[in-house]
Amino acid sequence: MSVGGWSLDDPICLVERFSTEYNEWMITAPMIRHRGDAAVCTLGGLIYTVGGRDEVTCISSVERYDPTTNLWSGDVAPLSSARSKVALVEMEGFLYALGGHDGVTCTNIVERYDPSQNSWMKCPPMRIRRSGAAAAVLDGYLYVMGGSDDDEPLNSVERYSPLDGCWVNCPPMQTARDSPGCTVFLGRIYVAGGRDELLLELSTVERFDPDNFSWSPVKRMKSKRYQVSLMAFNGSLLAVGGSDGVTNLKTMEIYDHETNSWRHYGSMKSKHPGGHVALVKMFPTVE
Repeated sequence: MSVGGWSLDDPICLVERFSTEYNEWMITAPMIRHRGDAAVCTLGGLIYTVGGRDEVTCISSVERYDPTTNLWSGDVAPLSSARSKVALVEMEGFLYALGGHDGVTCTNIVERYDPSQNSWMKCPPMRIRRSGAAAAVLDGYLYVMGGSDDDEPLNSVERYSPLDGCWVNCPPMQTARDSPGCTVFLGRIYVAGGRDELLLELSTVERFDPDNFSWSPVKRMKSKRYQVSLMAFNGSLLAVGGSDGVTNLKTMEIYDHETNSWRHYGSMKSKHPGGHVALVKMFPTVE
């Protein structure tokens, strides 16, 4: 599902889903509140949209989508403070919201959401303030990569262990990336696109191997993609949307690791600049 984004500089609540049955995108129920630069993640078969901003201010509220009913709910506890461009990831049945921009500055805040208690709890903060960072969970660790510290895009990487509650530095990425796409694929962390120190949109891709604790380049995408969504899909890597610096994209491309190549994979119905994509296994039929 592709959730939210911006349209003509205004945040939208447009939501669409990709139907594997019909091999096309379909419009579904919109979010309750218009929001762009929100974080999106799946937890327990439900999709959560966290924070973001509207045309006036940053947002702390959270919404939850149930694909079995095609309905959004606003009865989810809000973040401790309003923030946009938060990194959001699921780990061991919890949601972790990391960093973001509060309208004045980037933050290093980390919060954990417990769905059974409908509450957020503060965790140890990141070492670096980050907005638009990428996050991934691998081998029991929570990794946070790149983003911006308000001054420039970052290539730094740190990881968190829930067992000892500590953050440690990791090898940096080969390229600084603000708002890249990120996912775990075949036991590696893949980070794609984003924007570099010259504020240029990127098509480059790299991956982190936890066995040798290092980053290596991957075949670059066909398009430059800032604020791209990246996910593992049907045994491949899928890059969705983003901006190439000239226009906002609704195209998708898919990566074949065996041939180390990308190819075009269709398009969404609408452009979702500043929106994000989440993967759920079950959707209702949309009339």
